[in-house]
Amino acid sequence: MTGCANLESNELVIGDAGWDESVAVSNLTKALLEQELDYDSVEIETLDVASLFERVGNGDLDAFQDVWISNHQEHLSGVQNNVELFDPWFRGTTRVGIAVPSYMDITSIPQLDLTTAEEIVGIKPEAAISKRISDKVIPTYQLEQEYVAWDAPAAMLFEVDKRIRNRETFAFVAWSPHWMNQEYDLVYLDDPEDALGELNDSSSIATVVREPLANEDPVAYAFMKALTLTEEQVDDLEGAINTAGDPLLGAGTWAQDNREVVQPWIDAAKQARQVPWRPRQ
Repeated sequence: MTGCANLESNELVIGDAGWDESVAVSNLTKALLEQELDYDSVEIETLDVASLFERVGNGDLDAFQDVWISNHQEHLSGVQNNVELFDPWFRGTTRVGIAVPSYMDITSIPQLDLTTAEEIVGIKPEAAISKRISDKVIPTYQLEQEYVAWDAPAAMLFEVDKRIRNRETFAFVAWSPHWMNQEYDLVYLDDPEDALGELNDSSSIATVVREPLANEDPVAYAFMKALTLTEEQVDDLEGAINTAGDPLLGAGTWAQDNREVVQPWIDAAKQARQVPWRPRQ
């Protein structure tokens, strides 16, 4: 496989994990490459994380823009000889943990047993945090709550929204960057026994591309390498997508409203288009 990018027809295929920040950044990339840089087609394929790394590594995908390091280090290590990892595009501090609505008036995980909460609502069982909550957090603190996993983040967040509106007592998996941190008054619970382990540490979020992309599609390569967003910008972008009800439409609207943010990426891509091609050393 020689890759997906096609210089004659300006086509690109990028991966999406289905998480809100992944949907947001991939659709923002698609919108700007098609609308500003004359790409005929930027296809977005939604897959599980393991498949995303595998397919970037074997050239079936050109890029995946939601690599969490160190969470995804094992997947990355399996393909590192065939891909290039960019510097982090996220200019903020990530966070993953167990949260509760602020009206529950608790601040740490062991205090959950002082409440009437019966469930910790979370994402799919195979996710790293799901395994850690089931295998480590609940036994460490001898919690009475049951971990209830939803296959899709959107389904979990629909359930969280419903319960908060009803002022129910429960806990849930939360992370940042994400629009939930603007939408809800929530509290990330302290983990005094460090049961979540390395998940308590901040991660970087970066883009991985198939190794030949710099030579085969320098425009897309330069664009994705230049892209950076702060936490507030990611949250606002996700909010625009939610308001529009369509990821591509919302991303395009956000880009037009934040021209000063996206213009440097576009300029970097146009600059790359003007530079004569030469093999990478």
